[in-house]
Amino acid sequence: MDYLTAITQFKPGSAQEQVDQQTFLGFIKKNPDVLLRENKIAHLTSSALIFNPQQDKLLMIYHNIYQSWSWTGGHADGESDLLEVAIREAKEETGLNEVTIISDKISSLDILPVFSHIKNNQPVSAHLHLSVAYLLQASENEPLTIKPDENSGVKWIAINELANYVSEAHMLVVYDKILNKR
Repeated sequence: MDYLTAITQFKPGSAQEQVDQQTFLGFIKKNPDVLLRENKIAHLTSSALIFNPQQDKLLMIYHNIYQSWSWTGGHADGESDLLEVAIREAKEETGLNEVTIISDKISSLDILPVFSHIKNNQPVSAHLHLSVAYLLQASENEPLTIKPDENSGVKWIAINELANYVSEAHMLVVYDKILNKR
């Protein structure tokens, strides 16, 4: 589904998500390059919480830049179907061959800060990720591999232990919000 349609059809679960949805739509209207990271202020990204079939664990990566266990995800890079971006990133960052879509509806919209950092030996300015999140599922039996240029670990983490692994407090809030509304 086209990103504008998907974001417009998103059903906010809170007043904050309603405000964030309007911020997304307003920014998109004024920034036709929102799908490209060349927009240095903010751009669309798509992420996924990947559940095991029992839905008591999440497949997480140890993100090299953020130095924290994190969901999978990445930049749209011109792709207008953000669910496809989430699936592509899930496979690239974990080595999964098979993922199942739990829902083709957006699970969460979040405006996330990205602090200045170095990537591929190049400085990247601080900016915002207009994050669109989806829910996926995969088998715990599938082999996993890291993507060394982005992460240094891939593993299944029990949902009730997530706070022991995620060092970014603002991301724990996002994960908890999504987990509490599914």
